[in-house]
Amino acid sequence: MCLVLGATGVGKTLLMKRLHKLCARDSTDPGDVPPTQPTVGTNLTDLTIQRTRVTVREVGGSMVPIWPSYYKDCPAVLFIVDAANINQVSASCIQLLSVLSAPALSTVPVLVVFNKTDLPCCMSLVEMKSLFRLNDVMACAKQPITVMETSALEGSGLQEVLQWLHSSAGP
Repeated sequence: MCLVLGATGVGKTLLMKRLHKLCARDSTDPGDVPPTQPTVGTNLTDLTIQRTRVTVREVGGSMVPIWPSYYKDCPAVLFIVDAANINQVSASCIQLLSVLSAPALSTVPVLVVFNKTDLPCCMSLVEMKSLFRLNDVMACAKQPITVMETSALEGSGLQEVLQWLHSSAGP
């Protein structure tokens, strides 16, 4: 079961709903934007990507202290960051480092998703990588790390996330 982690309000729920719609329709149009509420606890979503079923567990951002209880037997992690919230960057970076240093995830591929790129105040990928010192983090990490930009609201980057999930968490 893949994990979707990230701070509160980064867009995890909307991202998962949009990915689910893309898979259900087997198209490139994620459809209308569904309503969301902050996740309390976890949400499970089954995605069928190219005839492969991938189960994804979104864990609420307020549940950071118990994230490690979900790490066992996890084949892949999506770590979502709000690219438009500079105040959240340092907390997200610390959370990411904690995820990467967990022994149970030492060989698990990680996708860092900079979400909310549709907002006018979002930082560029270069700025986000610099603030996260992502090149240093990737050089020290044991697991493979991929970085992508998305807008769950507009649907940009979602197909690439599905492709990554299929290749990283599929059979």
